Amino acid sequence: MTENETASTTHFIKAIIEEDLAANKNDGKVATRFPPEPNGYLHIGHAKSICLNFGIAQTYNGTCNLRFDDTNPTKEDVEYVDAIMEDVHWLGFDWQDRLYYASDYFERLYEFAVELINAGKAYVDDQTADQIRENRGTLTEAGVDSPFRNRSAEENLDLFKRMRAGEFADGSRVLRAKIDMAHPNLIMRDPTLYRIRKTSHHRTGDAWCIYPMYDFTHCLSDSLEGITHSLCTLEFENNRPLYDWVLDNVTPPCHPQQIEFARLNLTFTVLSKRKLIQLVEEGYVSAWDDPRMPTICGLRRRGYTPESIRNFCDRIGLAKRDSVVDVALLEYSIREDLNKRAPRVMGVLNPLKVVIENYPEGQVDELEAVNNPEDPSAGVRKVPFSREIYIERDDFMENPPKKFFRLGPGREVRLRYAFFVTCTDVIKDETSGEIVELRCTYDPATRGGDAPDGRKVKATLHWVSAAHAVEAEVRLYDRLFNKPNPDEKEEGKTFKDFMNPGALEIRTGCKLEPCLADVGPGYFCQFERLGYFCVDSKDSAPGALVFNRTVTLRDAWAKLQKKG
Repeated sequence: MTENETASTTHFIKAIIEEDLAANKNDGKVATRFPPEPNGYLHIGHAKSICLNFGIAQTYNGTCNLRFDDTNPTKEDVEYVDAIMEDVHWLGFDWQDRLYYASDYFERLYEFAVELINAGKAYVDDQTADQIRENRGTLTEAGVDSPFRNRSAEENLDLFKRMRAGEFADGSRVLRAKIDMAHPNLIMRDPTLYRIRKTSHHRTGDAWCIYPMYDFTHCLSDSLEGITHSLCTLEFENNRPLYDWVLDNVTPPCHPQQIEFARLNLTFTVLSKRKLIQLVEEGYVSAWDDPRMPTICGLRRRGYTPESIRNFCDRIGLAKRDSVVDVALLEYSIREDLNKRAPRVMGVLNPLKVVIENYPEGQVDELEAVNNPEDPSAGVRKVPFSREIYIERDDFMENPPKKFFRLGPGREVRLRYAFFVTCTDVIKDETSGEIVELRCTYDPATRGGDAPDGRKVKATLHWVSAAHAVEAEVRLYDRLFNKPNPDEKEEGKTFKDFMNPGALEIRTGCKLEPCLADVGPGYFCQFERLGYFCVDSKDSAPGALVFNRTVTLRDAWAKLQKKG
């Protein structure tokens, strides 16, 4: 599926909602929710759901709740709760006073389970998890009824109360819905509703030792909150009959409508929470907020803006079937955003010293530089120029090939905002033979970067005055994987075998313009000719600047669009 095809189905959920509003369904109300499980950090795929749910509420003057589906205490943590709230706020959305937890409803959920038991629609099963799995059947074979399926309501209710009281060991009993062990949808073959788990919960402590399953909790939580449209990704499509069955067989306040949309799949990326946890716990990345990670906190630390992520989610639209989005579109979105508002500065990441021999010693010229050519209101700044400067080592070759137009012996180039210079000599280390310094001359008549006699040069180089340079560490981030689909199975390999060894390159001793001396965490800018960068929010400190590369200047998405 192409991006244009994806965008063409953007409004299918809106079409459903508008039809409901026209029919005055739900009394003309629209209520959505974003329901993360607090067992990990949010990633770019969650951003799509956040933008959808909160965006729908904004469009139709409705409400959107933030609800934590915290029904698995063995994997949940307050750290994740706090991080999720921070991410949602950072993206620009606010749940106001509508912050909920599934654990808020544990007593009500228990009562709904009792209602099913009394109606003969749920039973306590003594089988082990392996036995239940084995007896569920296959796509072509019906399941086998549990030997405990026909217990009386009274016996089931007594056992369920004793489960709650903590009389039984973990895994010894579960509560199951009594539906149909021959149902063509395996999920409907007497699914588990409650299990025993003697683990302290991050909010309810030790008040409970039985916990409801996600499929039982989710639909009822939606109903208790008055949700009208329960928007979820396609992997829950097969769960929709169970969503409806639970609501149809108890007495809930309302019956929300579940609508599925395609989840986000991104090239050169994994978005499985299980795999992201592996990357963190096994040390492949430094933390959840490592700038190589597709987590929202990782993207934020790398320098992505909330506007760029919202624009990206708007561009990819909504589809009814799965597709894969090129990560180049995400990179295009941040590049487009920063191009409009990021100030331009000069930074040299691999410095080579240049001495301009005919420039007066001790003299400093203040040259005028444009802060952002896309934004005239950004104005100009003064950049100091002196006898000794730094240029990029890659901008010089002692024996340049024919198509190398930058600096070389006897060659003249333009220094950005400054002067024309010509290389006259190359100084090398006597032991290693490495080039350590260049000697050049400059033409004072070319101040500002143009020659009055009209002569042209083929290259313009960025530079930094040696006497005024601010030193920094610069981290060059790239895509975490070198295979477009790292999830694609290859014999004897896992997704971790496709990690990009060049995803992080650390440069120390980089030389930056003096205007960057006092910038703080989160500051972003464009290093001319090199890319967009931001000050690291964790490791940077006054006097010890650390910049992260957000994205390069090369625009792979624009090139793809032109070819298309």
